Amino acid sequence: MTISVNRILVPLDNSKNSFRGLSSAIYLAKMCDAKIIALHSVYASPKGDFDTTGHFNKDHKKQLDSMMEIAEKQCDKAGVKFVQKIVYGNPGYEIAKFANLSKNKIDMVVIGSRGRSSAKELFFGSTSQFVLHKSKPSVLVIK
Repeated sequence: MTISVNRILVPLDNSKNSFRGLSSAIYLAKMCDAKIIALHSVYASPKGDFDTTGHFNKDHKKQLDSMMEIAEKQCDKAGVKFVQKIVYGNPGYEIAKFANLSKNKIDMVVIGSRGRSSAKELFFGSTSQFVLHKSKPSVLVIK
């Protein structure tokens, strides 16, 4: 049985492990001639990185732009097609939801094993574990 991989979803949160996931996804994308969809989920807390109108604060916007620029450059250097997406809500839920939507045509998710919220994992469980169990496409967890 042959598995066709055309679109690889890579969640990014500006952590080392998320960029390790990106590196692995770039390797796979080159082998499969696939496109990488870099996804960042903005956790929308009531008084966090949003003002009352629902916009980013300037620092978060700069960090997000910088992270996506670095990711895009890595993909360009490797000759891999790159698309960036931003979603709002709980990261694990939003990543799995994006991966599972048939209109997104995701064939594989490549995710770092621990991101920026590893302290929260003690209470809520890890994002990568949630995605692993809730995503319909294959999931590759990178340590």
